[in-house]
Amino acid sequence: MYYVYLIIERGTGKWYIGRTGDLAKKLKRHNSGSGGNTTSGGTWKLVYYEAFLSRKDVMARGYKLKHDSRSRRFIYERAANSLTGQE
Repeated sequence: MYYVYLIIERGTGKWYIGRTGDLAKKLKRHNSGSGGNTTSGGTWKLVYYEAFLSRKDVMARGYKLKHDSRSRRFIYERAANSLTGQE
């Protein structure tokens, strides 16, 4: 299984979209400070993910979310509504 995920840094409210084959392990890496330059430091919370059977599909979806502002805005709004308890 492959995942596209959205995490938020609890202190600053910074958002990050990523792709992985092991969601739990990747979240642990982000929170340990070894997730990469973009997510080093802070405490990250998983707020949204999508699962795919194909690596090709997850790569395409991740690219779309990172490069298409309309798709990204939809995911951000969906996650924000979830965080505030709105539907």
